[in-house]
Amino acid sequence: MHDLNRLSATELVARIRARELSPVELMDATLARIDERNGALNAFVTRLDDAARAAAVRAEEQLAAGAELGPLHGVPIAIKDLFDTLAGVRNTFGCRVFEDFVPEESATYVQRLVDAGAIIVGKTNTPEFGHKGVTDNRLFGATSTPFDTSRNAGGSSGGSAAAVADGLVALAQGSDAGGSIRIPAAHCGVVGFKPSVGRVAAAYRPDAFLHTPCIHAGPLTRTVADAALMASVMCGPHDGDPLSLPDDGVDWAAAVERPADGLRVAFSPDLGDYPVDPEVAAVVAEAVGALGGAGCQVDAIDLDLGSTHDELTTLWIDEMAVLYSATAANLAAVGVDLMARRDDLCPEFVALLERGPQISAVEAKLGDVLRTRVFDALQAVFVDHDLLVCPTLACAPFPNADDGSTLGPAVIDGRPVEQTIGWCLTYPINFTGHPAISVPAGLTADGLPVGLQIVGRRFDDATVLAAAAALERARPWLADLPAFR
Repeated sequence: MHDLNRLSATELVARIRARELSPVELMDATLARIDERNGALNAFVTRLDDAARAAAVRAEEQLAAGAELGPLHGVPIAIKDLFDTLAGVRNTFGCRVFEDFVPEESATYVQRLVDAGAIIVGKTNTPEFGHKGVTDNRLFGATSTPFDTSRNAGGSSGGSAAAVADGLVALAQGSDAGGSIRIPAAHCGVVGFKPSVGRVAAAYRPDAFLHTPCIHAGPLTRTVADAALMASVMCGPHDGDPLSLPDDGVDWAAAVERPADGLRVAFSPDLGDYPVDPEVAAVVAEAVGALGGAGCQVDAIDLDLGSTHDELTTLWIDEMAVLYSATAANLAAVGVDLMARRDDLCPEFVALLERGPQISAVEAKLGDVLRTRVFDALQAVFVDHDLLVCPTLACAPFPNADDGSTLGPAVIDGRPVEQTIGWCLTYPINFTGHPAISVPAGLTADGLPVGLQIVGRRFDDATVLAAAAALERARPWLADLPAFR
């Protein structure tokens, strides 16, 4: 592994600006690492080697000419292959139906990354339309965690997480409607940050109000400082997004430097009613103890989200079924009939497309009552605490299937769970839109990564990053990554 592949994005930016590092040299090391490791991981599904090399040459020329540089000038970056479009580059949504689709417009936040000087080296793997918490599909197959390439990277931003974890790139973009940034972060031993809903503008079309459950875009990185750097570029209002937040002046870099002394942390080992593997629970508890050692006041709490684990899982599935059915209807209006190609879709995604039309408008709206209970429960926690922490996932990474059909476990600690998302403690936070991050908590006895989820008050993204950075200082995790040992 080239030394450049080990550097954080923050370090890469500093070296490029100081003219200690050539963007071309960095790109050569990046593409060589992708050549070396992508076959084992299946992280990238579309590569842009020629365009990336050309962009690196331009970045070098701009540097030599003394041009004004963006905050990510010359830094290679990966983009998810879902709704995160890049104009003129194939975008498949992880679906055979769109194997040759090329969008004409870039997603708002993707364009911001390009405008900041980042160089996109490729698109990363995702399940069909991001419908489950694993990364596998019938078009490209499964993406693996570098901790054990027979096991899944998690999803739906699994390609991005695996690429960052194994040193293919320092920064990758993900999106999150039920944990799709935080889940693969936990399974790949990296940082996955879901900013407050509306922080990262997304001018979705034809439905500008595509937000139920709350959908977020955000960074996947190896360090908290890198997550803050990438968020500083991605965040900000946009006239095309009616739900985007105004800029409230958050200082992303300063948040990482803030001490954690005196932060009041509520620790829920099970998010109230979620089965958690005992070994995962033990690893998380140890990491929470380190937060206490870093100056936080940690209180164990009994959390009641107002509904059972099974009820909340069903609610998320129903909401996604409605969302995907509406997406299918919009596609049908422009001549793409997903159900006519059902043999090219995985059974779980077909089931969602069939389920959606069976849910009445009144039933869908009544689901917001359950969401409100979750929201109220979190707000009650934040009366006396600055943060809520819990496991990101109930289990360690699990084996890949060999036919594009990987699912999560059916049972956790003796309790049945729904296999697409029921083993994740992430999706309740998508009901509410609070900021959340998954950071590495440690390893199981088998050397598999475990994630700790940190949730903050509405719009208090800075405190979430501050606590994550404090844990990183107390328990540095880079040495746990297989490529960094």
